[in-house]
Parts: sequence; C-alpha cells; structure tokens
Amino acid sequence: MVNRSSSIRFWLVLVVLLLGGGIINEWERAGEARVARQPLKNFPQRIGSWRQRGDDVRFDDETEKVLRADDYVSRNFESNDRVASLYIGYYATQRNGATYHSPLNCLPGSGWVMSDGGRITIASAGAPPFEANRYLIQNGNDRAVMIYWYQGRGSSVASEYWAKFYTVLDSVRRRRSDGALVRVMTPIGNSPAEAEKTAVDLAAQAAKELPAFVPN
Repeated sequence: MVNRSSSIRFWLVLVVLLLGGGIINEWERAGEARVARQPLKNFPQRIGSWRQRGDDVRFDDETEKVLRADDYVSRNFESNDRVASLYIGYYATQRNGATYHSPLNCLPGSGWVMSDGGRITIASAGAPPFEANRYLIQNGNDRAVMIYWYQGRGSSVASEYWAKFYTVLDSVRRRRSDGALVRVMTPIGNSPAEAEKTAVDLAAQAAKELPAFVPN
C-alpha cells in the first residue's frame, strides 16, 4: 500500500513537472507581448499649470548604458515662480536584465546624500491616489525634495519589491514586464514643506498623462 501511494505521488509530481515545463517553454517561445504607446519625446510640454522650461535633457552615453532604458525623458518644468524636474525611464521588457534603477542606488554614487525618507500620497483628478517615495536630498549646497515611484501595467507603487513582484506576476499572466520609473525633483528654497507641495503638484499632473506613454 505504501509503495503504491509513493508510486502515485511520483507520477503526479512527474506530470506536474512536465506540464509546468511545457507551459514555461510555450511562454518563453511566445515572448513578450507588445503594447501600443507613444514615445516619451511626445510627453506634453504643458501639464496643468506647468510648462516646459528649456530643451529636453539628454544623458551622456555612459549614463544611458547604465540606465539601459528603452525610452526616457528628462525635462524641467516651471509654474509661476516654481521649478521642478521630471524624469521618466521606460523599459519595454525586463526579461533581459534591464530594469528600473532605484534612486537609492544611483544618487549616492553621484554625491547626493539622502535623508528623511518616507511615503507620500499622490492624488490625481479622475484616478485613484497612490503612494510614492519622498526624500530630502543634498549635494554640497544643493538641496531638493525628491519623489519617485514605479509605474507599469496599470499599477503605481512606491515599493521596489512590490514593483518586482507585480512584474513577475504580469509576466506570467499577461506576458508583459514593461514599466517605468517616474521621478520628480524640486529645489528647496526657504521651506522644505513648500518644495514638497511643488513636487507633489507636478507629480500629480504628470501621473494623469502617463498611461499614453506607460500603458496600463
């Protein structure tokens, strides 16, 4: 009786393994699903009360090789006497090892010191609110508020770990691992609280435009 039970378990495990292997092979052969999107160079130059200031910023070759983004935009905006910068780095697939580069890893290597980290809520009209990361950063005499989050396939999340979890899940369910890192920075003048309000305002306006460039 024991031998028969062991034999049944063996064949069940074997069948599960064969089916799982077949599914994985079929999934790999099917490849990444492609979705229609606009290139980030077409991101609006005016969003809400914000308008583009100067030309788009392009990184040097070495920085682009490190980022490995398939598409990106880095742009300064102004609204009355407020200024802020927006960066969106889009990855069409993360199966090949190219993935989001967290500011927690990149900025310290560029001389920025990060402090007072936490979460902040971004609320855009007509869309559910979501949480983003918020830090005070400093490099010499330059001080700024930074807000960033991970956007992709209809989700906006602050946690890098949850972003990776959803990426794996959607890779299986939807054959998609595309997504983006979105970052807003604004210099601190007299008040970090006012700088934070400025960054949140631009982040909320930018978030409404994202689905055309980072598809749901």
